[in-house]
Amino acid sequence: MAFADHGPEGTGEALEVHLRPGNAGSNTAADHITVTKQALAQLPDRNPRPGRRVLIRADGAGGTKEFTKWLTGRRVAYSVGFTLPMDTPDLYHLVPEPVWVPALNSDGEAREGADLADFTGLLNLDGWPAGMRVIVRRERPHPGAQLRFDDVDGYRLTAFATNTTLGTLQQLELRHRRRARCEDRIRIAKDTGLANLPLHGFDQNRIWCQIVALASELQAWSAMLALAGHEARRWEPKRLRYRLYTIPATLARRARRTVVHFSDRSRWAELIIDSISRLRNLPAPAT
Repeated sequence: MAFADHGPEGTGEALEVHLRPGNAGSNTAADHITVTKQALAQLPDRNPRPGRRVLIRADGAGGTKEFTKWLTGRRVAYSVGFTLPMDTPDLYHLVPEPVWVPALNSDGEAREGADLADFTGLLNLDGWPAGMRVIVRRERPHPGAQLRFDDVDGYRLTAFATNTTLGTLQQLELRHRRRARCEDRIRIAKDTGLANLPLHGFDQNRIWCQIVALASELQAWSAMLALAGHEARRWEPKRLRYRLYTIPATLARRARRTVVHFSDRSRWAELIIDSISRLRNLPAPAT
């Protein structure tokens, strides 16, 4: 799946849902390229090479040579998970302690126990696209977490690769970590009908996925256009259904007009009325 990220103030719609066989690999570069092509085709200018103003984020499954080379050819910015080599402990001990800089929390404050360093010059990046940087994050496991055999000196090491040269390590790592909003989008998609594939045929379920994607788009854009400036913009489907979609109402017809009367006993009636007024007052889209 590929989602558009509209920032922390609102949700993002599904740009592409690509249904694959159950035996498909998690890091199949061809599938990542297919999904990204379809996602870029959803952008307003439909430019196959939109430039660095478009950022493609992916988890470690997208950190392959083929996929990053393809992204480089499209001249987009990317930030993807990177699998560290087996000799990472030896490389870690080559990095002087003053090189490490504190990582940031989502609020921009330094995170205690988490640091960043650029490992690009220490890694063998033969076969990877030119200009790629690898940034490593070290962090003490959370209390109660079980240590893993690849932890180094009590730190858990993770990495991501990017072709962005501007910005500090902290800014780039925080930008990459915000990819986690994708998990919220997946949860929303499940609440919108993607939790199960209800039909028997593969092609039938592909159609079902597109219906879910359409519902995702309607929900995301209605929130951005009708609920802007209100906390309801970030509400997920379950809360929207409970608070807005089930408000009692009646239809009345007078003077050749259809009027909707909402129950004033609902505390959210004023919000839905204001939302409808906002949608009606939007200018007509350009053709």
